[in-house]
Amino acid sequence: MKILFRLFFKTIRIIIGPIILFINWITMPKGLRRAAEEQQLIDEQTKNMTLYQFKTCPFCIKVRREKKRLSLNIEIRDAQHNPEFREQLLKGGGKIKVPCLKTSDENGKTTWMYDSNNIIQVFQEKFATQ
Repeated sequence: MKILFRLFFKTIRIIIGPIILFINWITMPKGLRRAAEEQQLIDEQTKNMTLYQFKTCPFCIKVRREKKRLSLNIEIRDAQHNPEFREQLLKGGGKIKVPCLKTSDENGKTTWMYDSNNIIQVFQEKFATQ
């Protein structure tokens, strides 16, 4: 019975995944336009941020859309298809759960944030008003 459930949900993911990605692609928000100096400052602040994600995860799509809307240059790592990134996520954050925003400060302290709403809130607090 478990095998049937797994097969059913895998089939649904195979069918719905591309549809979700297509809808996301055609409705992707435009990025903010900033002055070059201001964008360079934002890029400097985001250079120590990495977003671990699965491509078709709805919560990851939500975070990527906000990242695009705010024109943030944050590295994206696919932890679903890249075993190296998956292992980094497990070792660094302690669990394989996405989306996960890894931030490192100038002192070398690393923070792993897992909740999409919290990640979006950080993006908005730090970068929406600049």
